[in-house]
Amino acid sequence: MVRFLVLYNTPEDPAAFDRHYREVHIPLTRKLPGLRRYAMGRHATAIRGGEPYYLIAELEWDDMAALQKAFQSPEGQATAQDVPTFASGGVRSMVYEVEEL
Repeated sequence: MVRFLVLYNTPEDPAAFDRHYREVHIPLTRKLPGLRRYAMGRHATAIRGGEPYYLIAELEWDDMAALQKAFQSPEGQATAQDVPTFASGGVRSMVYEVEEL
């Protein structure tokens, strides 16, 4: 399994961010081909210093090829292009393979 982790910093206008994320971005993201799981986390607490993230999104695919295919698709391009329209506080992301222990 491969996970795509998205970490959103606090936006300039949290209400506008939340509205756009729920009404526009989630519906776009749910259309990504091969998406197996989509979860988000709120109210993060920084344990070892630093500022907590405003919102955390976790997306999963079967493997790296499936993830790459999803983001090369028209749906993937639309989802990626949407992020700058609402993530005014900045965003970080990473992809990694998941190993269940």
